[in-house]
Amino acid sequence: MMMYQKIVDVVRHGILAAALLAMPAYVSAAGADVHLDKAPVNLNNQESLQRGAKLFVNYCLNCHSANYMRYNRLTDIGLSEEQIRENLLFTAEKVGDTMQVAMAKPDAKAWFGVVPPDLTVEARARTADWLYTYLRGFYRDPTRPTGWNNTVFPNVGMPHILWELQGQQVMKVEEHVDANGVKAEAHRLVLDKPGSMTPAEYDLAIADLVNYMVYMAEPAQMDRKKLGVFVLLFLGLLFVVSYYLKKEFWKDIH
Repeated sequence: MMMYQKIVDVVRHGILAAALLAMPAYVSAAGADVHLDKAPVNLNNQESLQRGAKLFVNYCLNCHSANYMRYNRLTDIGLSEEQIRENLLFTAEKVGDTMQVAMAKPDAKAWFGVVPPDLTVEARARTADWLYTYLRGFYRDPTRPTGWNNTVFPNVGMPHILWELQGQQVMKVEEHVDANGVKAEAHRLVLDKPGSMTPAEYDLAIADLVNYMVYMAEPAQMDRKKLGVFVLLFLGLLFVVSYYLKKEFWKDIH
């Protein structure tokens, strides 16, 4: 009995320690002090996933890798291997290859100061809302080496690679007096130079991109969720059968 209690105490302390270690990372990833817009994620929308895959390959895959994602998994979102080969296969030779970046790591570190991270599971690490807000939060900042800054990730080293689509935003600082007579500043992004897309079109494009990144982070999640429903239904049916079986076994005692 004492040995059992010691095991329980060790497990309890281990779980508590793991939770405490994970808490700062969760708060940092979620951006607790930054307002995050809700990402319209819909993994059942295959057209959105296909548009997002196109954006990812054409823009993100120039600097970032997705080494844990294979091109042939895109067949799960309705693309044929021929479509993948003709339209998306730029940095690999075979459809079964992983999404590797074409840029060498030493070059990336020399140009950006740090090697751009792999994006395969970025949606799970940062959350879809963080990515959706981040990719819409770039603005011009002449004090930064790249000329860009971000509302969600201040002093980010990544330039705004989608500026031709969104245009150029600037940060407007407005002063106002609250109900207590205290002066405060309000920061607001304003579109200074329009891009090739309207703001609504750009938001939809980013929604598609984030949708794809959520899918890429776990391509099997839709199958997992469907399987989970069947498992719960089976367990529910098994509970009913087990309940009446128990009653039958114990009817002479109770």
